[in-house]
Amino acid sequence: MPDIYDKIIELARRRGFVWPTSECYGSVAGFIDYGPLGAMMKRKIENIWRYFYVIQDGYYEIECPTIGEESIYLASGHVKGFADKMIQCPHCGEYHRADHVAEDNGIENAEIMSLEDLTAALKDLTCPACSETFDGAEVYYFNLMFQTTIGPGSQRKGYLRPETAQGIFTDFNRLLRFYRDKLPFGTVQIGKSYRNEISPRQGMIRLREFTQAEAEIFIHPDHKDHPAFSRYADREVPLLSIADQENKECRKEMSMKDGVASGIIANEYVAYYIAQTHDFMLTCGISPDKVRFRQHLPDERAHYATDCWDAEIFSERFGWVEMVGIADRTNYDLNAHAKQSGDPFTVFIQYDETKRIRETKVVANMGALGPKYRNRAKAVADALAVSSPSENGAEIELDGEKIVVPPEFYEVKEVETEINGEYVMPHVIEPSYGIDRILYAVLEHSFDEEMVDGETRNVLRFPPKVAPVQVAVLPLMARDGLDDIARSIKTKLQEEEILTEYDDSGAIGRRYRRQDEIGTPFAVTVDYDTKEDNTVTVRERDSMMQIRYDIEKLPALLSDLIKGRKSFEEYL
Repeated sequence: MPDIYDKIIELARRRGFVWPTSECYGSVAGFIDYGPLGAMMKRKIENIWRYFYVIQDGYYEIECPTIGEESIYLASGHVKGFADKMIQCPHCGEYHRADHVAEDNGIENAEIMSLEDLTAALKDLTCPACSETFDGAEVYYFNLMFQTTIGPGSQRKGYLRPETAQGIFTDFNRLLRFYRDKLPFGTVQIGKSYRNEISPRQGMIRLREFTQAEAEIFIHPDHKDHPAFSRYADREVPLLSIADQENKECRKEMSMKDGVASGIIANEYVAYYIAQTHDFMLTCGISPDKVRFRQHLPDERAHYATDCWDAEIFSERFGWVEMVGIADRTNYDLNAHAKQSGDPFTVFIQYDETKRIRETKVVANMGALGPKYRNRAKAVADALAVSSPSENGAEIELDGEKIVVPPEFYEVKEVETEINGEYVMPHVIEPSYGIDRILYAVLEHSFDEEMVDGETRNVLRFPPKVAPVQVAVLPLMARDGLDDIARSIKTKLQEEEILTEYDDSGAIGRRYRRQDEIGTPFAVTVDYDTKEDNTVTVRERDSMMQIRYDIEKLPALLSDLIKGRKSFEEYL
């Protein structure tokens, strides 16, 4: 018997949601094509994401190249550290993700094991491809970035980006000016990312080319109270904290204000985006009882992160799968690009009141320094300014040489300085969404089978906002003017920006089933009574209930139903 995954993939291919890419040439693992319905559904999910981050939060969207020069990824750490553990079977030559093989055989925490320990653990395990043991093979790191060169015959390296975030970081100084040099501000980007996965065998869950939707929110390092926290303060979200995982306990519903107050969630910003992600996922059609937010354990959290949570959904085939990562990344990214580029990645924060401070300054006597140090006098003066002189002089370092400058070459002064503000390097809060995984999760959680009139009815119970086709217009017969009326209704609905499909092929019952299977929430049937009283039958997908409704009022009705302003039950 096929499991739910096989049924969904079969439906998705047959109905035009997702296809193997370049199928006529045998296709390649880790790549997919979105068919007509899948591409439309994906755009709907992306636009729901835009609603939360662009419309609700007011973060503008940018678009950066998918190829970046090497310096970007040297700074970000991807060139050196973006790698997975790989092993090659010594018998069949097949490559495998080593930690996945170990975990599939019941070995826990394989992802954080050393290469040596993982090699030893795999020694007696069998290759999934040929069933021979891995004895004699060694685990090693494989960098996941696709490498290229920029320009013909060029030695200038480039990489397909492994995430969308770096373009936002490298644009920070221009974004800061766009946002009028004020914190906090956020910027978002949706686009393709690329990772040369070792052995992707999980369909849409693990792709080599995938779509990310990321937000980078830049905040003052000392101000981590979210200005709109009240929006989600009382929202209860299923959390699996570090303590819950260590004690082998289940997820627990907790309000965001309690999560922050108890210290389980690091700050209001992280809590806000946990709640907003929960809101987004339920809006898209993820089952509330199949979602949780798991806190990263200390040994899996990046060393620079203050806190990190994964939004995970439960899949019948894959178990708990990460959909979204939400992290407080501190100033790691901006600091890394500042060091690599030499540009400042800071914000000037003006004080409410000017501060006066007394400080000791070492002021060089340039008239004396010039004759003694000649062309190095300016460098000596700069080094003196940050030195700590003693009675015998000031020790400085110049071009690797330690020099003691006698007291007669400088003067130590006590001065009072007015300070109007300070330069700070912002911290970054990052919610990072995997759109393809979310789309698969919506497919799986929306899929249903039921017996109706002695036959199986397949239904995708998409929310109307996600459904690739929102309304199907069906003439009972494609003659006697019923088809003309149906086409005119389709045109009226399209003018209201309702995605509508006209279908006159086959018996009306079969057409209902066809629309149910692709998740169309509403169907409008034109019959012979329509010619008499100007009404049509409106059918709701999930309940299969029907009402008669006036054609002139139909666009307003369907618009209210699709946008959730009213429920179908109100019209029964």
